[in-house]
Amino acid sequence: MDRRSFLFQASAAVAAIACSRSAAAQDASAVPAVLTLSEEPGARQVPLTYTGLSYELAQLTDPQFFSASNRDLIAYCRLLSPHGVLRVGGNTSEFCWFKANASTPVPQLHVPTGNLTANWMPHRLFAITPEAIDELAGFLQATGWRLIYGLNFGNSTPERAAVEAAYVAQQAGDQLEFFQIGNEPDFYHDANNGTRAPNWDFADYLKEWTGFAEAIAAKAPGARFGGPDVGASSNWVTRFGEELPATMESRLVALTGHYYAEGPPNDPRVTTTRLLGGNPKIPAEMKRIEETARARSVLYRMTEGNSCYRGGKPGMSNAFASALWAGDYMLQLASLGCAGVNLHGGSSAFLTAGLGDHTPGMDVAKTPQTVRSGFYTPIQSEPGREAKAMPIFYGMLLANQFAGDEMLNVQVDTQGVNATAYAARHNRGFKAAIFNKDESRAIDLSVHVPRKVRTATAWRMQAPALDSTEGVTLAGAEIEPHAQWSPKIVEPIATQHGIPRIKVPVGSAALLFLS
Repeated sequence: MDRRSFLFQASAAVAAIACSRSAAAQDASAVPAVLTLSEEPGARQVPLTYTGLSYELAQLTDPQFFSASNRDLIAYCRLLSPHGVLRVGGNTSEFCWFKANASTPVPQLHVPTGNLTANWMPHRLFAITPEAIDELAGFLQATGWRLIYGLNFGNSTPERAAVEAAYVAQQAGDQLEFFQIGNEPDFYHDANNGTRAPNWDFADYLKEWTGFAEAIAAKAPGARFGGPDVGASSNWVTRFGEELPATMESRLVALTGHYYAEGPPNDPRVTTTRLLGGNPKIPAEMKRIEETARARSVLYRMTEGNSCYRGGKPGMSNAFASALWAGDYMLQLASLGCAGVNLHGGSSAFLTAGLGDHTPGMDVAKTPQTVRSGFYTPIQSEPGREAKAMPIFYGMLLANQFAGDEMLNVQVDTQGVNATAYAARHNRGFKAAIFNKDESRAIDLSVHVPRKVRTATAWRMQAPALDSTEGVTLAGAEIEPHAQWSPKIVEPIATQHGIPRIKVPVGSAALLFLS
């Protein structure tokens, strides 16, 4: 079903259902708020490929996971975005090796000295076969998605990386977005990583990275790169763009980095309230990165991240709070010029392996858990079980409705309520997303647009509570098994003198369509 066409064809009966909200949801004491849209020249278009997923590279040791035969995963990816980007990398990528044929020697595994119980890396090898890459290529064809492929930089050689990259480039073809070399190299010198010596730093990284990239380019002449794929050091991102050798400048297409909003999960300071409070440092850091990216005519993509690092926190990362966080975060980055966001997930076995087999989320789980790690995964995919869209998936799906549209400058006055708003120009009208992350106050929002609004409708994203792991809906509908979803409630929004007005209850979001 064409969801956008459906929006304007809702029956009067459906509208009546939408209007029969509880008294609490339509609280007359909601705080008045104002959202003002501004059409200024030079608005940034959100790429169609904005939304993506990130997985551990070791997931490829199960060749049937990313495969044209995995119809459920294909359906969830296509529902999330018809033009998405799959990134494979993560901690396990530093321990994966390409077994090109039966005679390929096993690489030497570097094991750091010291207490490995305090080390968060896998320290075991994962063999990836040509069959897995072949299946991955079929998966990309079936989904229509593009690929970011992470190569082992921690326990490999330029020669090994080049052989693997050449095969991936051959099989993925035009759907290969770019290669990444290494995962979170800014953490290599940390004791809980141990991939390099304690005094190893950016200058060492850039020299080694260049050696790998040159070997890959010689073996795969069309190879393009993104980097540095750091865990936290935004200054590495800008330095990478500024100091990359001239021989590699034409091959660099993206600056990349990671972002986890909170963590670790067993830190008592990590709460839903703090997660939804947002990070005031993001705009300034994005401004610096975007300036560097534009100066080099490349893009910036957030290639791995989520609500809480080290597997997520149960009751937060696998609950409705994560949907509000994800939708808000993705649209904030889109408004700041980011070219894409890949949120991390996957099967719990591989996510746990990527944490050195630690499971800190289990330390704070209040109820029996069906998985031991990966509480933040957008698509729950466990062996022997049906795939399932988790709450965070709904927030991503809402944010992806802006793909292809032009973000607008907005001013929002919420009178102290923890709420955010974003807007975009779409065809002859506008879209606006409002996230009320406040835990006690609803808002009564008036939306001022440059033109008189004739019709206004809304999808709501809501759940029984912020910690709800079930009962999440978008446009009145849950995502059913096999990724079955379409809007059920398209709510008409009243306008007065061309100004739409909508109440957004506590802990909920709304997506407005204005024409």
